[in-house]
Amino acid sequence: MPKVKTNSGAKKRFTLTGTGKVKRKHAYKSHILTKKTKKQKRNLTHAAMVDQTNMRSIREMLLLR
Repeated sequence: MPKVKTNSGAKKRFTLTGTGKVKRKHAYKSHILTKKTKKQKRNLTHAAMVDQTNMRSIREMLLLR
């Protein structure tokens, strides 16, 4: 039986907190920033937690069973 591999894209995008929750970054912060307001860009800076509806699939990609 071969080893099970972690999804490389998920590995780069998500981090685990001490309590077991999964932390993520906001989208829309990488380019075309001139048309976005300062408030929008500032609010996109902060990290967020992954929603419960996506938690199962992300944990499978990170092999956290």
